Amino acid sequence: MADFSLTTLFVLPNTTPAVAVATAGSTQDLTPGQVGVYGTVAGVPYTVLTAGTIPAAPYFYIAQGRANTYLQGSKRSDKIKGCLAGQLQCNTNVTEWYKVTGCPTPVVQITDVINWDVQCGDVITLTLRAHSSYIDTLYFNGLTRSVTVQAPCCACGADPCLDLPAADLEALVDKFILKLREQAPGNNPDNSSLNTFFTFSRVGSGAASTLRITGKPLTKYGVPCDVAAFPHEYDRMWFRTFVYEGPATTADFIVADNCNSVACPVIIQRASYATGTADEIKQLEKNYYSYQAGYLKHLYRMMGYNQNYESYVNDAATYTTFYIKFNDLDRTAYNWGDYIPIDQMVILAAANGSAELTAIEGILEAALGAAVDDNVCLTTTSTTTGVPPATTTTTSTLIP
Repeated sequence: MADFSLTTLFVLPNTTPAVAVATAGSTQDLTPGQVGVYGTVAGVPYTVLTAGTIPAAPYFYIAQGRANTYLQGSKRSDKIKGCLAGQLQCNTNVTEWYKVTGCPTPVVQITDVINWDVQCGDVITLTLRAHSSYIDTLYFNGLTRSVTVQAPCCACGADPCLDLPAADLEALVDKFILKLREQAPGNNPDNSSLNTFFTFSRVGSGAASTLRITGKPLTKYGVPCDVAAFPHEYDRMWFRTFVYEGPATTADFIVADNCNSVACPVIIQRASYATGTADEIKQLEKNYYSYQAGYLKHLYRMMGYNQNYESYVNDAATYTTFYIKFNDLDRTAYNWGDYIPIDQMVILAAANGSAELTAIEGILEAALGAAVDDNVCLTTTSTTTGVPPATTTTTSTLIP
């Protein structure tokens, strides 16, 4: 669902020494990029607030100094009033308050194909259907590729057998791996090999043989030189796996391949998005620039760009973001006529592990209570698999 909140973004500069969070003075004393939390203390407005003084303030607002001050003062939010745990009738105007911890490295999807139900000599097809933002612009219904192999003809001896013996099941999984690793024929760049997007390996042996399919990390998109361009895109690659009896058909691109399934694909790790990257925060600066510039709002594409544009993102940093969504503090002031109420949102981005992050989080939590973390960084552990040739893949305790 779209969010139409009037949004102001504050990116705290990751500086040495740390000066990005004001501890004294008024808004007029803010240096370029410096962020401060202000309110009224003992009847004195525009007083800088700390974690110790902000709970007693009737409200607070956030301000940031500008480098380009021509016809504009500091950038600031509207009035925010929190409600701490245990307070009654605090009349808070905050509707949402949370943070998103930056996780710059996304995990990839891992699918295990288990519970094979194959008989000797069967013709078996495995179909992969991959999706991502870029993949779906190139291929209808995702990139769909199928490989077909024949199960070994079992050497059963004197006793007839139907189901594959353990050794033959292991051979079948290895046969699939060799077929999946084949390069696409010809020189047509559209005829992509599955190796471009996946790695394939076997886990276990004998009757416990499992085909493991691991998605590869996405290639980073090119970054244009135009400051007004919007290069950052939230993208991830995910895929569906189908294993069924019989050869591939031309209908594989539009059907779910649920007929005659002979194995069970189980997703043991879902792909995730990277969060808090420098590219993402730079994109937020562009997205919300027109909301927070008091003069010459547009980023011009012709003959350079708006010289009032300011960016405080450190390309080497990963950012944790804080979100405060709130309504007007005093709605009675707008009862003079018909109007459409609109809520507001403040986003603060601070580099992970920085003094600025510790300082701003302490002040905001003193006013609003502990921030709920809306993101958990997924971790992986290395596991060596027994596939010839031996490979190392990643697994995770994340079970979807």
